[in-house]
Amino acid sequence: MDRKIILYTLAAALMAFIGIMLILSVLPDKRPGFGLYPWHVSRDAAGRVRVFDLTVGESRLADVRALLGDEGKINLFENPDGSHSVEVYFDNILLSNLQADWLVTLDVSEDQLGVMYDRGLRISKTGSGSHKVKLDPADVEQLADTPIRVLTYLPWKRLEPRDIVGNFGDPAERRTEESGVVHWLYPDKGMDVARDAKGGVVIQYLNPADFERAVALLPAPANPRLTPKPVERRLH
Repeated sequence: MDRKIILYTLAAALMAFIGIMLILSVLPDKRPGFGLYPWHVSRDAAGRVRVFDLTVGESRLADVRALLGDEGKINLFENPDGSHSVEVYFDNILLSNLQADWLVTLDVSEDQLGVMYDRGLRISKTGSGSHKVKLDPADVEQLADTPIRVLTYLPWKRLEPRDIVGNFGDPAERRTEESGVVHWLYPDKGMDVARDAKGGVVIQYLNPADFERAVALLPAPANPRLTPKPVERRLH
């Protein structure tokens, strides 16, 4: 008799568990950032790129931090040509079940960057010849309200060409660097998907003026005609 009671109790508990899981499966997922994918790209009324619920040129560093739940590592760079830039690196981010690193370039004037460079606490040289500057804490705090200028998304998963087309559609054109890196260009989305020979991918989201400048630095297309669309395959 006791054994039957135990079995009935276990069966009831199992049915209750299944019922709860079924209820949860039909409810909307309320996790921060859930349902935000790198191929969900649009433009606002001003023509600015929108992705991950962020608007390039309007959303601030604070908005990115709130979305990712991470402060990121912030540094100022002095490039070999003497120009400066501020970048914030977010390592090992899981968003909508996709693993990626993020790199956010902030929209700061060259005059402001020069002042921050002079106040920098420590300078080191990178392998590319640039100088990396650790910023004064007061400048780091100030940059939280700075709009993002370029959003770079670096998925951990390697992608085949069919994966890119399956998720992002056919590009307007492709351009290939001497290194073999192929840039899949989507001017209507302000998106440059760069893929190396091993399938490593870097995706940049840029507003029109920055997109045009970036494309101007690439080699001209060797063959402007695009290949037929491969069979669709999703990233996830």
